[in-house]
Amino acid sequence: MTVKNQAVPDEFLSKEFLSQFKTEADVSKFLKQLHAQVLEKMLEGEMDVHLGYAKNSVSGNNSGNSRNGKYPKKIQTEHGESVISVPRDRNGELDPIVVPKHESRGLSIEKLVISLYAKGMSVSDIEEEMREIYEIELSTSAISVITNKVNQAALEWQNRPLDPVYLIVWMDGIVFKVRDNGKIINKTVYLCVGLKQNGLKEVLGMWVGKTESSAFWMGVLTDLKARGVLLPARTI
Repeated sequence: MTVKNQAVPDEFLSKEFLSQFKTEADVSKFLKQLHAQVLEKMLEGEMDVHLGYAKNSVSGNNSGNSRNGKYPKKIQTEHGESVISVPRDRNGELDPIVVPKHESRGLSIEKLVISLYAKGMSVSDIEEEMREIYEIELSTSAISVITNKVNQAALEWQNRPLDPVYLIVWMDGIVFKVRDNGKIINKTVYLCVGLKQNGLKEVLGMWVGKTESSAFWMGVLTDLKARGVLLPARTI
């Protein structure tokens, strides 16, 4: 991992980073796979609520209905076309809310994706984002089931092992609109993007911090090290 490449001026790294991530929409486009994953997990959570039991639970034995695989669905988002896997039940009774039947555009979950995958966001704020998305369509207990489903996937992403070496790692903050104690406010989400040895870029993580201090960035670097990145003796 190289946090600062001495052969490349700081100004160049900053401009290159900002040219990739100018707006929240640009970041969401870069994280298109995460967006699709959140939709799929929300749909799985809706299936759990619909059937009344989690996947592989003995509660589903002789219940009269069960999961019946998945089918691909092409959807349109603010950032282009995606294909997601939609679960179906044997009786064909599930009527998805987040991605309705016979519609190619799902509900907007942009703020939810950022809140989910950025370390430092509270579960209560994430649950409130979810409640706003579903409005009055689901009960509080149903929303908790879906929140737990997507939260688990986000935690796995946040803590996934990383490559030991990245050619360059860009670190910078982007301002997003997120929920905080019931209010939508601007918050800075700090991103680390690594350049892999095969030339591909990977978002290593996102963090919400109150201030961009040296202690905050040290915490970020400690997190990266715990996930397998070999830190050089001199980092910034």
